Amino acid sequence: MKKKRQSIHKATSHLHNPITQTPIFTNSISQLTLFIFLSLSLTPLSLSSSSSSSLPKKPPPLPILPLPSAPQLQWQLGHMAMFLHFGPNTFTDSEWGTGHVDPSAFNPTKLNATQWVKVAKDSGFSRVILTAKHHDGFCLWPTEYTNYSVSSSPWRNGGGDVVGELAMAAREAGIGLGLYLSPWDRHEPFYGKTLEYNEFYMGQMTELLTRYGEIKEVWLDGAKGEGEKDMEYFFDSWFSLIHQLQPGAVIFSDAGPDTRWVGDEAGVAGSTCWSLFNRSDAKIGDTDYQYSSGGDPFGHDWVPAECDVSIRPGWFWHLSELPKSAGTLLDLYYKSAGRNCLLLLNVPPNSSGLISSEDIQVLQEFSELRRSIFSHNLAINALINASCTRGGSSHSWFNPYNVVKEGIQSYWAPEVNQSNWILYLNLQEIVSFNILQVQEPIQMGQRVIEFHLEVLNEDGEWNEVINGTTIGYQRLLQFPTVKSQYLRFVIDKARADPLISYLGIYMDEFSILSNLSNTTSQASINGSQVLHGHIASNHSQISAI
Repeated sequence: MKKKRQSIHKATSHLHNPITQTPIFTNSISQLTLFIFLSLSLTPLSLSSSSSSSLPKKPPPLPILPLPSAPQLQWQLGHMAMFLHFGPNTFTDSEWGTGHVDPSAFNPTKLNATQWVKVAKDSGFSRVILTAKHHDGFCLWPTEYTNYSVSSSPWRNGGGDVVGELAMAAREAGIGLGLYLSPWDRHEPFYGKTLEYNEFYMGQMTELLTRYGEIKEVWLDGAKGEGEKDMEYFFDSWFSLIHQLQPGAVIFSDAGPDTRWVGDEAGVAGSTCWSLFNRSDAKIGDTDYQYSSGGDPFGHDWVPAECDVSIRPGWFWHLSELPKSAGTLLDLYYKSAGRNCLLLLNVPPNSSGLISSEDIQVLQEFSELRRSIFSHNLAINALINASCTRGGSSHSWFNPYNVVKEGIQSYWAPEVNQSNWILYLNLQEIVSFNILQVQEPIQMGQRVIEFHLEVLNEDGEWNEVINGTTIGYQRLLQFPTVKSQYLRFVIDKARADPLISYLGIYMDEFSILSNLSNTTSQASINGSQVLHGHIASNHSQISAI
């Protein structure tokens, strides 16, 4: 930790009593007396109902553009989605199908979409996204535009509909449904003929968006093998059609329009990650990976990043492959959902049509790790004060205690035209912790550029624990374990007056930190500590549902 070589007097010289707005110390006060006095000043404000109701309400600050749409906001609040890669590749031990595999290869005799959805929901995922058509062109619904589909397979005697069964299961479970319709089609003869194929693609898209109820996300990309036919996609026409037929859906692609690819398939976002983006500077199929990873603080569009990664080495199920450990998934969670992104974790069903028991076990352990770390905010009972509060300390709707309330609708707001933006926390006891969680109310725009956290040591000196860039919907930062009763969260730089909706500290006893710097942290996981003894092993029952 980097020490701030300053006395407690200097470190708190701008802190005022919230009632009198006069300095709460004099030079003659000893550090110990000052410290006790400071603690007393951080007690909750008690306002009579008559005095608070008699004050005119201070309006919220103006949002700073760009802002998320309602579907984008709902997408971000979900924080994790499950990808389901499934199709002929599942049965042929391949990743990119040729488009010429006989439909008879597709026969998942135990397919149970309800099991897929239950696994996703039990593991904390807000939506599932199915590869309705991958690059091989095989369709998991009975499309009227090609015979290369489930209708030509032996599964359900040619009468099956994977998309339909998943849509019903998701609806009954109350989680969202997304669909991936690959632009690249290695089977369709029209592919390479611009007008004919765009008509074909939009016809299939219309089927998917009008047959299966509400669709929360439409996923497409610019993937195409080298040497394949040249093809111009009418992306703007596709996007307009999608928004017309499913106005509540977000559209994912390399360049948005609603959510963007983070630029890798490792599930890792940049340590600086803006939801702001310039769509005009991005091209589907020709990604600037650095730009996609970090976003753009000067961007004119709101296009948050999605981090896609597979639980296994491949995207489709292969008998010879094993899933990542729960500890690895936790590390990916810190580097995706903990960096203002949504984690899209691929969990491919096997050739029987079920999610494999070993994948379920890992997901249960991953859920238990998150629960054990994040179920209790160690700052929940803290006495909290701020350098200033919008409208004065009597305006409770912006007061600093909002930062320990769940959700992003309430928040602390500082007074305008201030240069010091600081939250002070008295935990009321010495606490050990190594995780910082911070959230902004992104419905008001993304604001914070730089921030840091300090703790007060036994010598009355403020030590910097960690610093970071960008917060957005959620920022999770790891650092070596510290012990303190007094914390100071400092916002160093922002695009506008910063707003903080949540601040939490936690203890992660499972990650092992290494190669730490002030602005980033890397973690490995001790696999022997992944709570094997604390998780009920009911994966065999789930896999058979």
